[in-house]
Amino acid sequence: MRFSKFFLLACAAFAGVCGTALADDSTLAPRQVPAKTVPVPTDVSPEMQKLIAAPLNPAWNVLWKTGEEWRAAANVRAAQVDKTIPAMLERLHVTMHAETMNGVRVFVLTPDDIPPEHRDKVLIHVHGGCYELYPGESGTTEGIIMAGLGHYKVISVDYRMPPEAYFPAALDDVLTVYKDVLKTTDSKNVAVFGTSAGGALVLETMLRAKQEGLRLPGAIAPGTPMSDVTKTGDSFYTNEKVDNVLVSPNGFCHAATVVYAHGHDLKDPLLSPVYGDMHDFPPTILTTGTRDLLLSNTVRVHRKLREAGVEAQLEVFEGLSHAQYQVDDRIPETKEAFGEITEFFDKHLGH
Repeated sequence: MRFSKFFLLACAAFAGVCGTALADDSTLAPRQVPAKTVPVPTDVSPEMQKLIAAPLNPAWNVLWKTGEEWRAAANVRAAQVDKTIPAMLERLHVTMHAETMNGVRVFVLTPDDIPPEHRDKVLIHVHGGCYELYPGESGTTEGIIMAGLGHYKVISVDYRMPPEAYFPAALDDVLTVYKDVLKTTDSKNVAVFGTSAGGALVLETMLRAKQEGLRLPGAIAPGTPMSDVTKTGDSFYTNEKVDNVLVSPNGFCHAATVVYAHGHDLKDPLLSPVYGDMHDFPPTILTTGTRDLLLSNTVRVHRKLREAGVEAQLEVFEGLSHAQYQVDDRIPETKEAFGEITEFFDKHLGH
């Protein structure tokens, strides 16, 4: 009785905040939020402050409807990224060469310095880009950063994208490379990592590997994964127009995914892996930021893994929009994020 009286008094003291919880919840009305100004965080690096303060992605609402249109746009962006790769390779002391693995195009990224404890290990990298962007060398930048900062050999998968192929071609290609790696490397010495659509493909690959009875890798790192492409998740709305990369749940990334899905049910776990069975998944490290449109996608995967009894580590960076932790290898937050992934892989691979 005393507790009940105290609770009601406390609710009154906080302007009726608790009253909402006590009210009839038969109708769950959306909350109207007034316009507000969001300052740039002061406790991040100056380099990251510039990324956070940048204008909204000017292409956020370019909604191409065909694979051909997406590929034309992707080629323009890829040409810009490709120009930066030679300097990145030199800066991080990494060599790159292209090859195929069982018919799938890959880029092998080898750091000049591989410590003895990493020489029997292999990392498989799956690039992001909403299943449509960063073909060819342009998709290797995250893999180069991981090879250079983590001192691991990395195989970056140049998976097929529209209009060359549609769902589930990307997943098929990643799984093919994984199977090929298992022919020469013990699964406990393999890790799979990637960001955004790449993060989703990491999770989807684990689901398919389980279905096919394959040995799972020693660890995975799905960064800010597109784990639910049905626009379900709180941060799709709380971070709309705050995330300056993806910007909106109704923006370019959703449009691109719809083209890749090619009419397939978006709630299929092989497109929205948060709905899949994650029991027996490998130890997992997830990375996101407080302004990330996919913050909830990442948090929900973390909770799902925890509920399944999987060791899962969640790293959330202050102020970062979608995938900004892997934009530039020279930024302190990038070094910190990949340092944490390296430590996680060091802890789990080979055990």
